[in-house]
Amino acid sequence: MKNIFLTTVLILATVTFLMAQPDSIPSNLYINSAEKMLLTNGNLKIGGYGEVHYNQPVSSDVRKNGILDVHRMIMLLGYQFNDKVQFVSELEFVHVSEVYVEQAFLQYKLNDAVNFRGGLMLIPMGIINEYHEPTTFNGVERPHIDNAISPTTWREIGFGITGILLPVSLRYQAYLMNGFNGFNGQARIGGTSGLRDGRQKGANSYMSSPNLSLKAEYFGIRGLNLGLSGYFGDTQSSLYNGIDKNDGAALAKADSSVVGISMIGADARYSYKGLKLTGQFYYTLLSNTEQFNAFTKNKGGGNLGSSMFGYYIDLGYNILRTVKTEKQLIPFVSYSNYDTHHKVPVNITDNLSYRKNVITTGLSFFLTQGAVVKADLQFVKTGAQDKYAKTFNAGFGVMF
Repeated sequence: MKNIFLTTVLILATVTFLMAQPDSIPSNLYINSAEKMLLTNGNLKIGGYGEVHYNQPVSSDVRKNGILDVHRMIMLLGYQFNDKVQFVSELEFVHVSEVYVEQAFLQYKLNDAVNFRGGLMLIPMGIINEYHEPTTFNGVERPHIDNAISPTTWREIGFGITGILLPVSLRYQAYLMNGFNGFNGQARIGGTSGLRDGRQKGANSYMSSPNLSLKAEYFGIRGLNLGLSGYFGDTQSSLYNGIDKNDGAALAKADSSVVGISMIGADARYSYKGLKLTGQFYYTLLSNTEQFNAFTKNKGGGNLGSSMFGYYIDLGYNILRTVKTEKQLIPFVSYSNYDTHHKVPVNITDNLSYRKNVITTGLSFFLTQGAVVKADLQFVKTGAQDKYAKTFNAGFGVMF
């Protein structure tokens, strides 16, 4: 894996040094809050985003209370030491009382095409994990699929290279990072929440083997951005810590607590006049799951599938496009289907409740470029249900 990573870096670096870089960046090359900060001149840099939500379950049979929540408020702080060296941090306050560090990385810039990064970084998988600011997607809540399969916000510690090759309309990222915490006395991944609970988030993270994360984006067609992502490696296990390398029994036990992960993601964003179309697709192949389920059956596990699958499509249209205003009013509809038990090993049974369909329809009203008010009605049904559960959602989001 290390050889693959180093070869990729060498090829990309060689190609980029041979290319001259234009000054302008096309509109269909998207940037998130951290990237926006990296492109801003000045020593000390400040930015942020946040969202406040109201979620009201709707039922004809049962009365249910609504939930009001300052879901997240984020402050970005960065510092530009010189033209080459920059630091970006992202501090996240969730549900008012929880505090996390979402990103904290140091970047050394050779030119637009070659930038070396190290620290706590977002895994470049799909769209939402990197572009999850509330003004970048329709719907009050983030898509359900970006919860279990590509578990937004998914970030780990590592290092790598990134850059923009404007002459060929390509952006790339390649990182070597620590992996999911698969087992630390208890199973951390499974069919119920997918891979989500395995995120280490840079909090006393440990590593028993490195993982490789890759992404390439093509933006050579006006209005269109296409992405291809890959994530390859093994989950981490605390059982490797301190064992004798010659202890075959201990090594075999530790091996049973590890799951191999090969995840592929494809995404597309297209805009034409007032039309906005977004799509994501994920397929995750998990190996050694039969042994993992047997080993963790009485340790909080035993229900991990051998593959996960899902996709998400969102269609919206700005009906104020012909009006001379910076405001946008976007009716939208989205559909997602995903299954953390797409395939299962022989020692467990396919659980239909892990197969979910989600339909969301609503409005996004942009007061200005960085402020949006949203409302939607969401329908969720599992493979084990006959009816959709309904929830009304409303809220606002900002990004600056």
